[in-house]
Amino acid sequence: MKRKLISAIGVAGMMISLAACGGDNGDGGGKAGADGYAGQTLTVWVMDGSSPDQWQKDVAAAFEKKTKAKVKFEIQQWNGIQQKLTTALSEENPPDVFEIGNTQTPAYAKTGGLADLADLKTEIGADWTASLNESSIYDGKQYAAPWYFANRVVLYNKKVWAEAGIKDTPKTRDEFYADLKQIGEKTDAEPIYLPGQNWYHFVGLTIGEGAELVKKDGDKYVSNLDDPKIAAAMETYKKFQALSKAPKDKDEATPQQGEVFGKGNVGAFIGMGWEAGIAIKANPKIEKEIGYFTIPGATADKPEGVFLGGSNLAVAAGSQKQDLAKEFLKIALSDQYEGELAKLNGVIPNKESLQTNLKGNVVAEAAAPAAAGGGTTPLIPEWAAVENAPNPIKTYMTAVLNGKSPAEAAKQVEDEFNKRLSQQQ
Repeated sequence: MKRKLISAIGVAGMMISLAACGGDNGDGGGKAGADGYAGQTLTVWVMDGSSPDQWQKDVAAAFEKKTKAKVKFEIQQWNGIQQKLTTALSEENPPDVFEIGNTQTPAYAKTGGLADLADLKTEIGADWTASLNESSIYDGKQYAAPWYFANRVVLYNKKVWAEAGIKDTPKTRDEFYADLKQIGEKTDAEPIYLPGQNWYHFVGLTIGEGAELVKKDGDKYVSNLDDPKIAAAMETYKKFQALSKAPKDKDEATPQQGEVFGKGNVGAFIGMGWEAGIAIKANPKIEKEIGYFTIPGATADKPEGVFLGGSNLAVAAGSQKQDLAKEFLKIALSDQYEGELAKLNGVIPNKESLQTNLKGNVVAEAAAPAAAGGGTTPLIPEWAAVENAPNPIKTYMTAVLNGKSPAEAAKQVEDEFNKRLSQQQ
């Protein structure tokens, strides 16, 4: 899925698309000889914006020094990448290493397109953050390696909060709600802009409740929206949404919530850091007023659950250079170059110990604390069809916000939800 982040706060135009790359041109063979892998070229597909030029240059130099081989980075676009990658993996000469969206990984693993990286995990991945590595595992096997991630934060208007007499950012969900109520009581601003179908935030709330959106029924997956834990997450969403004037039947892009926030009369919204750029484009004067904090959870010691968007790195099962590809991954994912990527792009690295590289990037510093407790939509190939419009989870949310009980709303969308989960992959 396409994602963007602000890599340097204060500059509206500095946005980054998260992506992947591939290719191959060189002599075949994956084993190192007396001269290492001299004469071979490894093809790596990375998405547009994922890997800065400096990072590519540094990794390529380290790779060539260690292996005597060269690396060819090929930049790909998110639009159409799934079909392009599917085709490439079925051909004789696929990209050796490629970036893949974390929620897309299970589908490619199921089809046999990804090489088993269990040995790589043993060698360099013992301290990968478990929540970030989860999407790289399918059917109990390690089919990819976690690369970089991002999640939602609270973006707030410092001026509005000051006018309401609020001197500090909240540390718990109750404090957050109380602050928003105070904004509504003491200012003319809308406390929070929260449209009824900001479903990725809702997914984060379900993660925080320890809930699963699907469950197993025999040999198939079915809806789990009737779980009381999901109902609790929806009740939390409903409580905060009641403080908003946003439509109950629209998502955060209709209209763009950053544009609404940019008008200067909204206390806060929940979104990706790059959405500040939308607000600033709409109203450059608001730039100095934007602040960020971690979405507060039920207790101060544990942030709210968040949806983790991000990318993994994988090796093509059909690559003739799998050993060389793993040498590349050992370098690219090393503390040195994983840390460099985090610093340059402001993304969350695959180890908590590397989050020190985010110091000074206020968006990344706000996002990072929630990463360890974050998660994704169900990591099953059957999930992809669920997200197609009209997304039944969005329908469920709007139904609850319009007065139906969570149980009634879950029943309303159950047939459609299950129909999508049963579609052939």
